[in-house]
Amino acid sequence: MSFHIRWATAADAPAAYRLIAELAEYEKAPQEVTVSCEQFVEDGFGAQPRYRLLVAEHLPDTSPRVPKIVGIALFYDAYSTWKGKTIYLDDLVVTEAYRRYGIGKQLIDEVLSVARAENANQVRWHVLNWNEPAIRFYQKMGLKMEANWITCKYEKNLLYAQL
Repeated sequence: MSFHIRWATAADAPAAYRLIAELAEYEKAPQEVTVSCEQFVEDGFGAQPRYRLLVAEHLPDTSPRVPKIVGIALFYDAYSTWKGKTIYLDDLVVTEAYRRYGIGKQLIDEVLSVARAENANQVRWHVLNWNEPAIRFYQKMGLKMEANWITCKYEKNLLYAQL
Protein backbone atom coordinates (compact mmCIF):
# COMPACT_ATOMS: atom_id res chain seq x y z
CA MET A 1 0.00 0.00 0.00
CA SER A 2 1.25 3.44 -0.81
CA PHE A 3 0.39 6.59 1.07
CA HIS A 4 1.12 10.22 0.47
CA ILE A 5 1.12 13.03 3.04
CA ARG A 6 0.22 16.46 1.68
CA TRP A 7 -1.31 19.79 2.65
CA ALA A 8 -5.09 19.75 2.52
CA THR A 9 -7.20 21.93 0.29
CA ALA A 10 -10.74 23.14 0.92
CA ALA A 11 -11.95 20.24 -1.25
CA ASP A 12 -10.45 17.83 1.32
CA ALA A 13 -12.29 19.35 4.29
CA PRO A 14 -15.47 17.21 4.04
CA ALA A 15 -13.38 14.00 4.11
CA ALA A 16 -11.38 15.37 7.05
CA TYR A 17 -14.63 16.29 8.81
CA ARG A 18 -15.84 12.69 8.40
CA LEU A 19 -12.62 11.45 10.05
CA ILE A 20 -13.19 13.85 12.94
CA ALA A 21 -16.71 12.45 13.34
CA GLU A 22 -15.22 8.92 13.28
CA LEU A 23 -12.79 9.91 16.04
CA ALA A 24 -15.65 11.34 18.11
CA GLU A 25 -17.52 8.03 17.76
CA TYR A 26 -14.40 6.12 18.83
CA GLU A 27 -14.05 8.40 21.85
CA LYS A 28 -17.74 7.86 22.68
CA ALA A 29 -18.49 11.57 22.33
CA PRO A 30 -20.19 12.16 18.97
CA GLN A 31 -22.40 14.84 20.53
CA GLU A 32 -19.28 16.92 21.27
CA VAL A 33 -18.72 17.72 17.57
CA THR A 34 -20.77 20.90 17.31
CA VAL A 35 -18.95 22.67 14.49
CA SER A 36 -20.68 22.24 11.11
CA CYS A 37 -18.78 21.04 8.07
CA GLU A 38 -19.36 24.43 6.47
CA GLN A 39 -17.85 26.24 9.47
CA PHE A 40 -14.97 23.75 9.51
CA VAL A 41 -14.19 24.63 5.88
CA GLU A 42 -14.42 28.38 6.56
CA ASP A 43 -12.25 28.11 9.68
CA GLY A 44 -9.49 26.30 7.83
CA PHE A 45 -9.62 27.74 4.35
CA GLY A 46 -11.39 31.09 4.66
CA ALA A 47 -9.95 34.59 4.84
CA GLN A 48 -8.39 34.00 8.29
CA PRO A 49 -7.44 30.32 8.64
CA ARG A 50 -7.54 29.10 12.24
CA TYR A 51 -5.78 25.76 11.65
CA ARG A 52 -3.51 23.87 9.29
CA LEU A 53 -4.37 20.46 7.95
CA LEU A 54 -2.28 17.63 6.56
CA VAL A 55 -3.97 14.66 4.92
CA ALA A 56 -2.80 11.12 4.29
CA GLU A 57 -3.96 9.79 0.95
CA HIS A 58 -4.11 6.19 -0.13
CA LEU A 59 -3.84 5.58 -3.85
CA PRO A 60 -5.24 2.11 -4.59
CA ASP A 61 -3.17 -0.27 -6.70
CA THR A 62 -6.20 -1.23 -8.79
CA SER A 63 -8.44 0.75 -11.11
CA PRO A 64 -10.01 3.16 -10.60
CA ARG A 65 -7.01 4.80 -8.95
CA VAL A 66 -8.99 7.39 -7.02
CA PRO A 67 -7.10 8.73 -3.99
CA LYS A 68 -8.84 8.31 -0.66
CA ILE A 69 -8.12 10.41 2.42
CA VAL A 70 -7.45 7.98 5.26
CA GLY A 71 -5.81 10.20 7.86
CA ILE A 72 -5.39 13.77 9.04
CA ALA A 73 -3.24 15.89 11.32
CA LEU A 74 -4.93 19.14 12.33
CA PHE A 75 -2.73 21.65 14.15
CA TYR A 76 -2.29 25.34 14.81
CA ASP A 77 0.23 27.83 16.10
CA ALA A 78 0.34 28.52 19.81
CA TYR A 79 2.65 30.27 22.20
CA SER A 80 4.03 29.20 25.55
CA THR A 81 5.22 31.85 27.99
CA TRP A 82 7.87 29.36 29.10
CA LYS A 83 8.83 27.78 25.77
CA GLY A 84 7.95 30.35 23.09
CA LYS A 85 6.81 29.16 19.65
CA THR A 86 4.66 26.07 19.95
CA ILE A 87 2.55 23.96 17.63
CA TYR A 88 -0.55 22.39 19.11
CA LEU A 89 -1.65 19.16 17.41
CA ASP A 90 -5.38 19.13 18.01
CA ASP A 91 -6.25 15.91 16.20
CA LEU A 92 -4.39 13.02 14.66
CA VAL A 93 -6.81 10.59 13.05
CA VAL A 94 -6.28 7.52 10.90
CA THR A 95 -9.40 5.66 9.85
CA GLU A 96 -9.59 2.29 11.56
CA ALA A 97 -9.07 0.12 8.46
CA TYR A 98 -5.77 1.89 7.71
CA ARG A 99 -4.18 1.79 11.14
CA ARG A 100 -0.95 -0.14 11.60
CA TYR A 101 0.49 0.95 8.24
CA GLY A 102 2.62 3.73 9.75
CA ILE A 103 0.32 6.53 8.57
CA GLY A 104 0.00 8.12 12.02
CA LYS A 105 3.79 8.18 12.36
CA GLN A 106 4.14 9.74 8.89
CA LEU A 107 1.61 12.44 9.80
CA ILE A 108 3.34 13.22 13.10
CA ASP A 109 6.73 13.25 11.38
CA GLU A 110 5.40 15.84 8.94
CA VAL A 111 4.04 18.01 11.79
CA LEU A 112 7.44 17.76 13.48
CA SER A 113 9.10 18.74 10.21
CA VAL A 114 6.89 21.83 10.03
CA ALA A 115 7.78 22.65 13.64
CA ARG A 116 11.51 22.39 12.90
CA ALA A 117 11.19 24.47 9.71
CA GLU A 118 9.39 27.19 11.71
CA ASN A 119 11.89 27.02 14.59
CA ALA A 120 9.20 25.99 17.09
CA ASN A 121 10.35 24.96 20.54
CA GLN A 122 7.64 22.42 21.23
CA VAL A 123 4.84 20.36 19.72
CA ARG A 124 2.13 19.56 22.21
CA TRP A 125 -1.08 17.51 22.23
CA HIS A 126 -3.42 15.60 24.50
CA VAL A 127 -4.43 11.95 24.62
CA LEU A 128 -7.30 10.49 26.61
CA ASN A 129 -6.05 8.47 29.59
CA TRP A 130 -8.07 5.40 28.53
CA ASN A 131 -6.85 5.36 24.92
CA GLU A 132 -4.22 2.66 25.45
CA PRO A 133 -3.43 2.08 21.74
CA ALA A 134 -2.65 5.78 21.26
CA ILE A 135 -0.66 5.95 24.50
CA ARG A 136 1.46 2.95 23.46
CA PHE A 137 1.98 4.50 20.02
CA TYR A 138 3.18 7.78 21.56
CA GLN A 139 5.36 6.02 24.13
CA LYS A 140 7.15 4.16 21.31
CA MET A 141 8.04 7.60 19.94
CA GLY A 142 9.69 8.48 23.25
CA LEU A 143 7.27 11.27 24.15
CA LYS A 144 7.14 12.83 27.57
CA MET A 145 3.73 12.17 29.14
CA GLU A 146 2.85 14.74 31.78
CA ALA A 147 0.57 13.18 34.39
CA ASN A 148 0.48 16.27 36.59
CA TRP A 149 -1.35 18.59 34.15
CA ILE A 150 -5.12 18.87 34.03
CA THR A 151 -6.93 20.15 30.95
CA CYS A 152 -9.24 23.07 31.73
CA LYS A 153 -12.07 24.11 29.43
CA TYR A 154 -14.34 27.12 29.51
CA GLU A 155 -17.02 25.87 27.15
CA LYS A 156 -19.45 27.81 25.01
CA ASN A 157 -22.39 27.68 27.45
CA LEU A 158 -20.25 29.35 30.12
CA LEU A 159 -18.39 31.59 27.72
CA TYR A 160 -21.58 33.38 26.72
CA ALA A 161 -23.59 32.95 29.91
CA GLN A 162 -22.17 36.04 31.57
CA LEU A 163 -23.10 38.52 28.85
